[in-house]
Amino acid sequence: MKDDILEHFELDHLPFDKQIAADDLWLPPSKADLVERMCGAIDARQNVVLTGEPGVGKTCVLRAVRHRLSEADVRLTYCHNATLSRRDFYRQLCIALDLSASATAAALFHAVSTHVTELGRDRIHPVIILDEAHLLRQETLEHLHILLNYGWDSEPLLSLILVGLPELEDRLNLRRHRALYTRLRHRLRIDPLTPHDCADYIARRLLDAGTDAEIFTGDATVMICEASYGSLREIDRICQLALIEAAKQGRRLIERQMVSSVLQGG
Repeated sequence: MKDDILEHFELDHLPFDKQIAADDLWLPPSKADLVERMCGAIDARQNVVLTGEPGVGKTCVLRAVRHRLSEADVRLTYCHNATLSRRDFYRQLCIALDLSASATAAALFHAVSTHVTELGRDRIHPVIILDEAHLLRQETLEHLHILLNYGWDSEPLLSLILVGLPELEDRLNLRRHRALYTRLRHRLRIDPLTPHDCADYIARRLLDAGTDAEIFTGDATVMICEASYGSLREIDRICQLALIEAAKQGRRLIERQMVSSVLQGG
């Protein structure tokens, strides 16, 4: 079916595939502004919490941030398994930092904090991204503010970026987490795409795949945006199904009725 779509629409590759090079990432102005603000926070050695509904582009923003950071000045560590106990969380962090994983939580924490201090002496700024942070265990979340405490809480040696669903903000707002929340200087939220953003996104993905032809009509694009609730992941899924259906029917233009049929078919 892949070859059928490519041949039918004269494309170089599937336009709504998950694999996108960092240089080809598309971001609307609102998300581009988030990238700027996050990079600015890291440059200032500050901490960030980034929340948004599933599929609205949190990972795209993180990839864009990673692409912008200087590898000579910043040491970026990405952790996506947020369901670990406090000891296993620090063990995961040690492995990501190429440190020896000790047996106890205290030893693991000491190894991480010592490493962060040594990087500071070398003028390298460590940045730790915790994805799916809304799933963090209570014991881990309650301990994170200690990870940010250096030089009697006067040295900003580490930037922590917490990324998760909107309920992360609700958890951080609880009194028991004030020590951490007050250290998160930047509290950012990603909103779903607007209909205009959605149209631009679809056109950009098609152009990157090798065509500037109108494949989705304006009405079809509006329906896709409404059905996806502005989620990039859902837009990709619906558009891919629509391309498959259009290729089967031998049609080069995808209209509202075809999108409706695809949505009803799941």
